[in-house]
Amino acid sequence: MKSIVWLLLLFSLFSLTADDVALKTEKKLLSLDSVKADFEQVYYSGSVSTPLRERGKFTFRKPDSMKWEYKDPEEKIFLFKKGNFFFYDPEENQLMKGSFSEEDPEAEIFNLLSGKKSLRVHYIIEFSPFPSEKTDVFQLKLTPKDEEEHSLILLEIDKKTWLIGKAILFDWAGNKNEYRFTKIKTNVRIPKNFFELKLPPDVEIIEKLKNQK
Repeated sequence: MKSIVWLLLLFSLFSLTADDVALKTEKKLLSLDSVKADFEQVYYSGSVSTPLRERGKFTFRKPDSMKWEYKDPEEKIFLFKKGNFFFYDPEENQLMKGSFSEEDPEAEIFNLLSGKKSLRVHYIIEFSPFPSEKTDVFQLKLTPKDEEEHSLILLEIDKKTWLIGKAILFDWAGNKNEYRFTKIKTNVRIPKNFFELKLPPDVEIIEKLKNQK
């Protein structure tokens, strides 16, 4: 009996289309109240030969709070909260803040990991293999239907959990931003004040205007 169930499961996985995988991933992300994970971010610049590699902790809580705590090689914090972003650099003792929309290019990673942006509405979705150390995954290529900041996005999705383990964002300038997530925990308890920044009284605050690059 167990072998029959396993064969049916395998058949259902192999029969899925790329749109099916995207839909299951969106539903999974939308069903979660919170997510915590370790992350590694590697930024490949078209003008610099050595990629920038950073590591830290990622935390998301419904409906709209997301925190990136960079630990290595330098400490810094990116925070998305209630339609605003905050970037705190302890070394420079500076806080940059401003508003952001889910349609802004810089909010793309927020949209992907929160599940709030429908992939099937905004992207042409295809299966597209790319180098990976994992085998039990789906790999998708997302091509924007409309002109956007990113020329395409690659996603690696775990077949068992339907969570995004890797996201690679390419922009029109030839740069690549790669995010890898490990030790993923879902629906964990997060302290109420976790998304409040503790800042020194003499921190320099820089307001970023909506159309300022």
